[in-house]
This record gives sequence, C-alpha cells and structure tokens, in this order.
Amino acid sequence: MDDHSIVLLDETVPLDETVPLDEGCGLGTMRFRLLTYNIHKGIGGVDRKYRPERIVETIAHCEPDIVLLQEVDDGVPRSHHHRQVDLLGDRLGLPYRAFQRNVTLSEGHYGNAILSRFPLHDVHHLELSVPLKKRRRALAVHFRLHVDGHARTLLVVNSHLGLAGFERSIQVRRVLTSNLLQHMHRNTAVIVAGDFNDVWGGLGKRLLEPEGFQSATGSVKTFPAFLPMRPLDRIYYRGNLRLDHSFASRTQLARQASDHLPMVAEFAIS
Repeated sequence: MDDHSIVLLDETVPLDETVPLDEGCGLGTMRFRLLTYNIHKGIGGVDRKYRPERIVETIAHCEPDIVLLQEVDDGVPRSHHHRQVDLLGDRLGLPYRAFQRNVTLSEGHYGNAILSRFPLHDVHHLELSVPLKKRRRALAVHFRLHVDGHARTLLVVNSHLGLAGFERSIQVRRVLTSNLLQHMHRNTAVIVAGDFNDVWGGLGKRLLEPEGFQSATGSVKTFPAFLPMRPLDRIYYRGNLRLDHSFASRTQLARQASDHLPMVAEFAIS
C-alpha cells in the first residue's frame, strides 16, 4: 500500500475484446486513449476486499491518457478514508484531476472523477437527479489539445446513470439539452461515456445517435467483471474525432479488482 510504483501485468490470456471501426489516422492528428471504469470503490467484485492497488495496476495496464471513473470514494471508512481521486492519480502519474461528490454517506462521499495527462479546463457539474432516486450528476470537462500548433477543443462527459429505464432516458436528455452541448458546434469533439446501466443499448439508438453520436464500444460486455454478461459501460463520440479501436480489458486482475471491467477507446483528433 505504501509502494507508489505502477506494476504492469504480464498478460498470458487474451487481453481485449476489440471493436475495430475507423481506419488509421494520417498526418496532422493527435492520438489519445480514454478509459471509463466503475471501480466499485476499489472493492473486489468477488472477494469484497478493498485493494486499490489492483485498480491502479488494471488502469496502468491500459495506458490511458484520460480516465473516467465512477463510484470513487472520498473519506469513507470502507476505503480507509482515502481520497481516491488523489490516491489513484498520484500512483498513475496523472496530475490533472476533477472529483464530483454525488452521494453523501454518514461519513464521507462517493461520486465521479476524471484523471488526465492533459490540463483540465472549465469543469462543469450537470444535474441528473430524478425525484425519489439516488442523486446523480455528470462530470464534464473541456480539454485544449494541441495538434500541429493548433488548439482543438475536446469536451468529455463522465456519467453514472440510474438503474431504472425511465430515469436513464431523462438523464441522457438532460445531458444532450444542457447549455454545455447546446452551445457547441456539431463539429467540436465530444465524448459522453461512463456506466450507463444500459443493457440493450437503447439510449444510443433512441437518444444519442439522432444527435450525431456514434458508439465507440458496440455491445462489448463489461459486467460482472469475473464473467461479463452485460454491456453496461459505454463510450459515445461525435465531432472532429476518429475512432481507431476500442476494447474491454480482460486481464486476470481486471476480473478481480472491481465488479466492472474497464472500457477503453483510442481516438485521433485532427
């Protein structure tokens, strides 16, 4: 626990379930890798043990540039009162961070977090809560990525949607009708991702695709981690982005670290 080194796994089983979509990118582009991961507070999905080092190793193995996390603890006894956004960011060498407290417990909070190699700009909190349901918000961040001397805007929205179908539909509509997206040009790069709890992918077909979004992940199964049967974790994108490939990391450690697998997509922005 006191060793802050990052250990990469020596993988001996098939690593990924890959979804190849767009062709490779040419000159004048910048590649980046985004990962979304419900870390279940660092508690294993099978053994129920708090082992944050397993989360660190699982994420590090995927070598992401931008990390979207759900169910991140802050000052909670079950996770040794750790401020997990900083614990994970420090150990992964990701210096730029944002944390969003969504659920207040008797001691501490948990919510969403974004870790990044790139500086964060204009952090926003989008209210998604539905009456009589658990508090839900989306964490949105602007990035300024530099491509051949030109600055390119990237908006990333990290969300953990509700368990009820009607609740999820309301929440996605709130993201899409927020001032943040309404005032943005359709060609501006936008990624909406997280734990969608959307077994059948209906949110994409009914709500996101009509607004110009494409699925980066298809129906890759990520839950439960030890024997994935449901595609709960999703990545959607639109605008000036090209998808190179995506995958769910299926290392042995990833199957133990949380109750979800991490979902990864590699993009290029021009």
